[in-house]
Amino acid sequence: MSWRLRYRLGEFARASFWLFPVLALLVAWLVGKLVLELLPNPHWPRFDDGDVEGMRVAMAAFASSMLTFMVYAVSALLLAVQLASGQITPRIIGMTFSRWEMKVSASVFVFAFGITMVALANTSDQTRHGGLIVLAIVGNVLAIATFFWFVEEVGLGLRPVTVLQKVFADGKEAMDSVYQGAFDGGHAESQAGGSEGVACESRIVQRMGPSGTFLAFGIRELAALAASAGCTIELIPQIGDFVSTGDPLARLYPPDARVSDEALNALVALGPERTMRQDPMFAFRIMVDVASRALSPAVNDPTTAVLAIDQIHRLLRYAGQKNLDNAKVHDARGTLRLVFPTPDWDDIVDLAVTEVRQYGATSTQVVRRLRAMLEHLVDRLPAARIPALQSELALLEQTVARTFPELEDRRRANRGDLQGLGGSSGRSDE
Repeated sequence: MSWRLRYRLGEFARASFWLFPVLALLVAWLVGKLVLELLPNPHWPRFDDGDVEGMRVAMAAFASSMLTFMVYAVSALLLAVQLASGQITPRIIGMTFSRWEMKVSASVFVFAFGITMVALANTSDQTRHGGLIVLAIVGNVLAIATFFWFVEEVGLGLRPVTVLQKVFADGKEAMDSVYQGAFDGGHAESQAGGSEGVACESRIVQRMGPSGTFLAFGIRELAALAASAGCTIELIPQIGDFVSTGDPLARLYPPDARVSDEALNALVALGPERTMRQDPMFAFRIMVDVASRALSPAVNDPTTAVLAIDQIHRLLRYAGQKNLDNAKVHDARGTLRLVFPTPDWDDIVDLAVTEVRQYGATSTQVVRRLRAMLEHLVDRLPAARIPALQSELALLEQTVARTFPELEDRRRANRGDLQGLGGSSGRSDE
């Protein structure tokens, strides 16, 4: 199986909402048939001597209720996602439908419906199976309990703080997949794209296939391809970039390396929208979008912006403690085989802070929370991370001076506050 096919199947299974309920329906049918074929009928008097027509009516009522649950659950989910995407960010639509809670709930409803239909079809005067009837009853009771849990998850799971915490967790996982190891102060981080130690002449490989956003690539597969051809591959676009058909995709060193354009293109994946699979910057992008939308005049909700800054603060601190110089892959003999561009610390800080500072310039709550974040990171992160943070602090002070003409307002806005407004700036997390 090729890398691209494995990637597509993995993303489909991860993002698909309908796949698991459909599988649950198939599982319900298989379980029902296995019970009928392999499990002896327990011959319980309650079912053997009971009214068959009454049991069939009860099974039909169960099936109808499960169908109603499914319709209501999907309708409520669609409505909640529409409302939340308008208030938070449209980027949460795909995230919500890919949540395991949504998939499990829908699958339980469908399984209960399917097993009830199997029980209904096999309950008559001539044949009935007590174990199958009990399984249908248990499935429906479980579905009812799951329904109330589903309502809670839809209602509470789309709150801004819950969405932001999920984005942080996904961003942290993506960061671990791109940057390996902790920060090493004795090793200077360098920019990606360096071709040190390889020939200066190169050959450009162009993008073949449809245009799209650069989503992921097979790191080990590309390194193995370069090793087998005795060359070095340098990817030109960065994860998250839009790449058009015919755009430069990679450089090959030396230019006569026997690597086909088709083979290299088969190890990259493009799509319509960024994901966090290998793109930790997309997590910052979503958090900044949430804060920016909350600070827009139409919404005017600085408290939600502060919640976003809380998670930006967490992810920035985690990034600052990572080794951000992992854009080069060597083989077992130490030969450079793959080079790919990754964001450095300045890029990360720019994205995390700039727009929030600009859109929140008139909010005392936001600028105080930003200052608390930057001061805390300056105090906690290695010395190499401090210049970018101090630059942002200087820009924040200039923004406050320009926005707040009153001296007392400037004094208040220039105090760091982890709550935005209402907390003390003199506390520590030690």
